[in-house]
Amino acid sequence: MLRLILISVGLFSIFSSKAQKVESSAYELMLSGLLSHSVNEIGVDEFAKATEDYLILDARAEKEFKVSHIEGATWVGYENFDLSTIEDMPKDKPVLVYCSVGYRSEKIAEKLEKAGFKNVTNLYGGIFEWKNQGHSVVDTSQNETERVHAYSRSWGIWLNKGKKVYE
Repeated sequence: MLRLILISVGLFSIFSSKAQKVESSAYELMLSGLLSHSVNEIGVDEFAKATEDYLILDARAEKEFKVSHIEGATWVGYENFDLSTIEDMPKDKPVLVYCSVGYRSEKIAEKLEKAGFKNVTNLYGGIFEWKNQGHSVVDTSQNETERVHAYSRSWGIWLNKGKKVYE
C-alpha cells in the first residue's frame, strides 16, 4: 500500500511540475507517453485565443474529416499524405496540424518542418480535446455539428463531449 501511495505521489509531482494542456489528468498521462513532443505544441485554450492567422491542417482520414472538423481546416490526411498537395502554401505562415489526439498530426508536422515550413504547431489533445473543451466543429457543409469521428472504440474513450461516430 505504501508503494502505491509513493508511486501516486511521484506521478502527481511529475504532472504538477508542468502545465497540463488537457483537462483530464488521465488523458494528459496517456498523451505524455504517446507523443514524442518533437514539434511545437499548443493547447486548445491557447489556440482558441490565438490572434495569429493559422493555416489549419487536418491529418485524420478523409472519412473522419467528412464527419466533422475544425472550421477553416484543410484536409491533408495521414496515410496518404502528399507534400505536393500543399506545395503552394506559404512556408512562413503559421500552420496548425491536428488529428484525433495529436499523434498523426505530430508526424505530419515533422514532415512539414523537414519540407521547410517555418512555424508548425501540433494541437495537443487534437480534435477530441477541442470538442471536450466546448469548441465547435463543422460538417462538410460548414454547418455546426455535435458529431465527431471517434476513430475507434478504444480511442473514443478520450472524447467526452459530442456524439461519437465510428463509421
